[in-house]
Amino acid sequence: MELLKRLNQQLQALDDQQLIRKRRTVDSPCGPRVSVDGRELLAFCSNDYLGLANHRKIKLALQEGAAIYGVGSGASHLISGHARAHAMLEERLAQFVGAHLEAPRAISFCTGYMANLAVVTGLTAGDKEAEIFSEELNHASLIDGVRLSRVKAHVYPHADLQALEALLKASKAATKVVVTDSVFSMDGHLAPLPRLLALCEQHHAWLVVDDAHGFGTLGANGHGALEHFNLRSPYLVYMGTLGKAAGVGGAFVAAHETVIETLIQKARPYIFTTAAPPALAHALLTSLDLLEGEEGLTRRAHLQALVAQLDDGLRLQRWQRLPSKTAIQPVLIGDNAETMRAGAALYEQGLWVGAIRPPTVAPGTARLRVTLSAAHNSMEVAKLIGALNALEKELK
Repeated sequence: MELLKRLNQQLQALDDQQLIRKRRTVDSPCGPRVSVDGRELLAFCSNDYLGLANHRKIKLALQEGAAIYGVGSGASHLISGHARAHAMLEERLAQFVGAHLEAPRAISFCTGYMANLAVVTGLTAGDKEAEIFSEELNHASLIDGVRLSRVKAHVYPHADLQALEALLKASKAATKVVVTDSVFSMDGHLAPLPRLLALCEQHHAWLVVDDAHGFGTLGANGHGALEHFNLRSPYLVYMGTLGKAAGVGGAFVAAHETVIETLIQKARPYIFTTAAPPALAHALLTSLDLLEGEEGLTRRAHLQALVAQLDDGLRLQRWQRLPSKTAIQPVLIGDNAETMRAGAALYEQGLWVGAIRPPTVAPGTARLRVTLSAAHNSMEVAKLIGALNALEKELK
């Protein structure tokens, strides 16, 4: 069959470039020590940054939520799927990040991908003259949201505020939307949010902040990048995910109440999908309490200690650890094939680290994406450090 032949040729082309992705099956709860395809591994590839995905209190809350609400929601939020647990979660999330927003309100989504599609398309819906200004290194969900918006879009170079300012000055659009990651998912460093916000306020543009990798880990209380930078503005539209540091699943957008009502009425990824199981929302109420409490503070401090340990211990010559103070600790290798060999060699040693290649990152910048968790201990990080230092020399 000719159609299948063409697909096989495309797959072979990916394989020739060392770009084929493979799934592995995990038989144990998410955590540093996992059972994968029958092997026991030490994982440094999960986004469970605070080690809450298998937390006893959250598991009990999920069981309680299922007992109260059942399993499925049965319909979209705007039909009959909006349970009391969803309403309580959204109220709690608005309080969680509300100190940084005017008249805060929150709306929950099944995934962060859907949340980003919703916020970018929802803010520009009904205004064909709107313009979007997107950071070069933004996550794929923001990129796809920009594409789906069908309005004029500009991609500004990474962290280039002069270029962004020139674009904003030249724009005649009544609706201007700047979109950026807070913590860049493949690099680990932070966007210059204070200066971005100043530009947006000056040029009357929305600033959409995707804080998927900052929510729960940044800020004194785990409130995320806005707390970390002590920002407050009516121009802010904040997206946080709930399946990384929060340990469960889903996402939310928080902003001025008028923005949230606009998303409820206009955002197709919200309107036309079945609501997430309410038991998850019920469990997330416990997760937020942990993030904001003493345990969250202790876990964030331990995570930072592990980041410092990795920084101090790596002695790389050819490879490069990209500068990052977050849980995301990339080791830049460059070549696709060498990156794959490095990932495979670590796997054979019982260390599971993500090997990231194009198109997730730019050609020539393939890397190992090390992610640390508060559930790791210093001995486990020391084992990874020793393996990376030795492996760089072996693969030369």
